[in-house]
Amino acid sequence: MRNFKQITIRTERQFRAFTGLSQKEFDRLLSEFTKALESAQQRHYKKHHLERKRKPGGGRKGALSTPELKLFFILFYLKTYPTFDVLGGLFDLSPAKAQENVVKLLPLLKHAEKVLRVLPHRHFKPTSDNQKDTDKKQQIIIDATERPCSRPHHARKQKHYYSGKKHQHTLKNTVIADGSQGIPVIGPTVPGSRHNYALLKEELDPQQPGLSSVEVSVDLGYQGIKDHYPNFHKVYIPHKKPRTSNNNPNPTLTPKQKKENRVLSRTRVAVEHLIGDLKVFHILTIKFRNHIQSMADQVILLVAGLCNLKNEYVVQ
Repeated sequence: MRNFKQITIRTERQFRAFTGLSQKEFDRLLSEFTKALESAQQRHYKKHHLERKRKPGGGRKGALSTPELKLFFILFYLKTYPTFDVLGGLFDLSPAKAQENVVKLLPLLKHAEKVLRVLPHRHFKPTSDNQKDTDKKQQIIIDATERPCSRPHHARKQKHYYSGKKHQHTLKNTVIADGSQGIPVIGPTVPGSRHNYALLKEELDPQQPGLSSVEVSVDLGYQGIKDHYPNFHKVYIPHKKPRTSNNNPNPTLTPKQKKENRVLSRTRVAVEHLIGDLKVFHILTIKFRNHIQSMADQVILLVAGLCNLKNEYVVQ
């Protein structure tokens, strides 16, 4: 049993519901989070030591008095995504102080994930630049994920963020997964009107060294990838059903094409499961309402790191 102020956790199931992690995963993250917190405090003391009237540790204790409670607080925010009024009420804080603590603790969580080597990269880099020395190919799966956001007030921004696919205003990120059930790359956050393939072409240079060692699987949203990225060792993309025409009024795929599509679907389902893991954290499913600069991009990166932690995946 763990008691976090007014919140009492009785079972492992409840702990996952509040934080998105098991207690074992929480304790592993807590170790590095505590070190990051202590380092931040030391830097603060060193910077403001001439202004202090008390020794470090003196004075009134805050509502989030321990590293364990601070980590629980920020994970609870990412998992449930309450308003700052609700978050402050649960942890005996004012709404403004709750927001202040969220902004302060997110970088510490990022540092802890980086030390544990679960924080994804922002751009894809092949693991090997020289494929002459080995026959082993790097296998990746590329997809994109969208999440709802508040409608911008400005008319031009509304059009920029409106997703015709989701019929709402959204944010979008490219997700690159591999066969080890992990997310090594989360692309930068962009407005939801951007097409998945156009986004990939901006983030991944076709002339980047090492692509000849990479096998990539994509869905039909990436039509033309074979032509634009000829340096990939192999590209797996489903067969598209032919268009209806006078010569072919009832187009269908051949049995061989259907079989190949099923085989590819069994491979690509891994990235769908990983995106599902991301959406367990409600900050990526509830309409995103924070207006702090770069917050939207920061939270999906941290959530991806937590998913890698859950899956015991190490980012190379």
